[in-house]
Amino acid sequence: MINTYQTSVAAPPVPPRLSRSQQVLFPAPSQGHSKSLIRFLVGVVVLHLFLSVGGFIYLKQNESMHPFQLPSGEGKVALYSSGKQETSNRAQARMVVRQQAFPKFASGYLQWDMGHSVLKSVSYYHNMWLTIEQPGDYYVYSRVTFSKGDSTRPLVSRVKLRESEKGEEKIVMQAYCNLDSSGAPASVPQLCTATQGEVVTLEKGNQLSVWLQDLKLVNYEEGATTFGIFRL
Repeated sequence: MINTYQTSVAAPPVPPRLSRSQQVLFPAPSQGHSKSLIRFLVGVVVLHLFLSVGGFIYLKQNESMHPFQLPSGEGKVALYSSGKQETSNRAQARMVVRQQAFPKFASGYLQWDMGHSVLKSVSYYHNMWLTIEQPGDYYVYSRVTFSKGDSTRPLVSRVKLRESEKGEEKIVMQAYCNLDSSGAPASVPQLCTATQGEVVTLEKGNQLSVWLQDLKLVNYEEGATTFGIFRL
């Protein structure tokens, strides 16, 4: 009889058992240690959340208070627009002289073309005087160009001020220029410009105008003679 219970195949070896004295590389954390770790992670998450919310609030406030710091450039446009609007609301006047080929009077005040002049919070009186509506410090400027000289008197331009329509007039600014036509060809026009500008403190109801000794000597071309004020 053949013995079917015997075979030449050897049985697999039994894996060695770990002894109690052998150390474990990654010991399981204790229960107290796990709670401390969880608390630490929760604290980190909560702190990160507070920092994120605080940073968002700071950026929004900084955007509304300082728009020029925005990298996109939109804040710069907003700041420029608000500044421009604030400037445009200030009292000001830019007067364009009325063209007169033959003035009625030799000396007197320049007449202004009210159809082309610009007035804002400033009124006018008889097309000659500017009436102040808002008290404050104003920058007053005047430019008068002469196309003819005077053989007996220097060419002068004076800015006059009076407290009201019936107030006494006084000179607040004046400027001179010299028109020397000696040696120049007759075909070349001779011109000179008297320019002046100064900061003047004005009260409500004060009036300003430009006075000349001879209106027939003025150059009435566009842009040659002008007058204006700007509230600072």
